[in-house]
Amino acid sequence: MARQFAVTWDYRCPFARNAHEALVKGLREGRDWDVRFWPFSLDQIHVEEGDTPVWERGLDEQGTGGVRALLWGIAVRDAFPDHFLDFHLAVFRARHDEGQQIAEEPVLRAVAGSVGLDPDAVADEIASGRPLKALEAEHTEAVDRWAVFGVPTIIEGDEAVFVRIMERGNVDDWAEALALVGSTRINEFKRTKIPR
Repeated sequence: MARQFAVTWDYRCPFARNAHEALVKGLREGRDWDVRFWPFSLDQIHVEEGDTPVWERGLDEQGTGGVRALLWGIAVRDAFPDHFLDFHLAVFRARHDEGQQIAEEPVLRAVAGSVGLDPDAVADEIASGRPLKALEAEHTEAVDRWAVFGVPTIIEGDEAVFVRIMERGNVDDWAEALALVGSTRINEFKRTKIPR
């Protein structure tokens, strides 16, 4: 039986990129994983108590934040799942390899088109409001149920573990991180510096 878990993402985080590239590579290599890709807004965790949550603001009020990119990712994940992995990696590439402004709709439209999606169809899905409701519900559940504070966080059952994978696309590093999720004997393990 496939191992079931979820992994949080926000496209602006380089560690999320490293982890998700490895995760997708592992899936494509045939790893027995049943993965739920879970959006988590790094913008929302920086909203001061009492201020308007990001999902109650207009997209034009978001500035250079990651909400628009998350909405495109959620829309593709839920309405066009056969294209999700390609789109997911392409947004990370656009942000981290190409330095594009993924808060801008034309950039996301171009990314969608580059992986065979109809950008208008994705935009229509976003306009339906479903991706925004999903972002609010999933982000809120991650915080309330598992005390998630960042990306990438692996969620399995009642356990949630924040990880930082240093190398891009290394499936063995991902599998090692996944193996640690089940162990509650170690709460935190962080190197003071990385020998490189």
